[in-house]
Amino acid sequence: MDIIFIRELEIETVIGIYDWEREIKQTISIDLEMGADIAKSASSDQIDDTLNYKEVGKRIIAFVEASSFELVEKLAEEIAAIVRDEFAVPWLRLTLNKPGALRGSKSVGVVIERGEKF
Repeated sequence: MDIIFIRELEIETVIGIYDWEREIKQTISIDLEMGADIAKSASSDQIDDTLNYKEVGKRIIAFVEASSFELVEKLAEEIAAIVRDEFAVPWLRLTLNKPGALRGSKSVGVVIERGEKF
């Protein structure tokens, strides 16, 4: 299995459980690894033969910017479902960071892995 990845995708969204968090947008950061078979695209050199990371990124940005979740866990699951369902990704590992959420820490968040590696 090959992996196509997106690193440090920063997006502004409403996220959090506290009243003040529901009134502002905060930056989250996403790292995403997606299982893919790049053999065909490596041979053809054609974007139609691969997982288009730009399209994946645009879809995630649009979804996250329009979302308003309380927990990073819920947001991570929703993003994973979109990537798997809409882009036919059989396996992914998603890291969702919420910088500044814990004083003294650079970031907190979750790492989820969904699907089967081939």
